[in-house]
Amino acid sequence: MTGRLLGIARHDRPRGPMATIDHVTIGLETGVQGDFRGSLKPGRNKRQVTVMTADGWRAALTELGASIAWELRRVNLLVDGVALEETRGALLVFSGGVVLEITGECDPCSRMEEIAPGLKGALLPHWRGGVTCIVRQEGRIAVGDEVRIER
Repeated sequence: MTGRLLGIARHDRPRGPMATIDHVTIGLETGVQGDFRGSLKPGRNKRQVTVMTADGWRAALTELGASIAWELRRVNLLVDGVALEETRGALLVFSGGVVLEITGECDPCSRMEEIAPGLKGALLPHWRGGVTCIVRQEGRIAVGDEVRIER
């Protein structure tokens, strides 16, 4: 199953605003260039890059009856056409050569309740909140790139 990269976002500091961009370098040591969460940290290297599906986001918003920009979820990448539920250990392979290993579910934090009451709960089923990843192959990605899952 091949999907598509719909969006890229990053933030340069804790609780900082998310900036959406069209393309970015993904580094082995840095994750999404310019995103403060991407650098490798001793003993805590399971969350360099976060990825969410457009379907999961839409389902959560439908449940809430809300309209909220995807980047407010505070994940780095928005993809469409791939299923991320129960994919720990699988690889996300982008057409530009970037490879991310899925390390687990990206549990929604209490910040989601600040955005909209009930959003945290709406993101919990079926890994709607997305996945955490580490970088296995660096390179550049751009909105519109193809993405597939390899198990």
